[in-house]
Amino acid sequence: MSGNKEEEDPRIHGIKTKIRVVPDFPKKGIMFQDITTVLLDPKAFKDTIDLFVERYRDKNISVVAGIEARGFLFGPPIALAIGAKFVPLRKPKKLPGETIFEEYELEYGNDRLEMHIGAVEAGDRALVVDDLIATGGTLCAAINLLERVGAEVVECACVIELPELQGRQRLKGKPLCMLVEYR
Repeated sequence: MSGNKEEEDPRIHGIKTKIRVVPDFPKKGIMFQDITTVLLDPKAFKDTIDLFVERYRDKNISVVAGIEARGFLFGPPIALAIGAKFVPLRKPKKLPGETIFEEYELEYGNDRLEMHIGAVEAGDRALVVDDLIATGGTLCAAINLLERVGAEVVECACVIELPELQGRQRLKGKPLCMLVEYR
């Protein structure tokens, strides 16, 4: 998780071998990193959760914010294990009740993340979780949304990073913990 190959936890190799690469999905030229195959392997899935839990257990995280949809797969077990609440950050019109939102740009248009009003409070220490960071737009929107309500974003956690897309540079100086780099 440090990025130094000599210090790499052996569990990371097991996780890496379970990530399926699907060429030309969802469109030609994209090499899709499919984490559903990690979920099919109980050891790889547990190792993924355990690595994050070990990192965040003693960081006084009070809220884990998971980005729709794959952040919902990893965020709740991390939140339970570290004693934090889980807050889903959803696409538009998916949450009942009053929400606040953050709009952001994608390579192919605009989107937005929504969160229930009152789910995160000023002073909460937040961890943002997703499966992958590419350009960083979604994670940046999540950071903005959480900071707007007064939370302190401690770090972002992703299973996979695509470093050539330089998403890490868009995270407003927030640290990123990733398990696997795909080049």
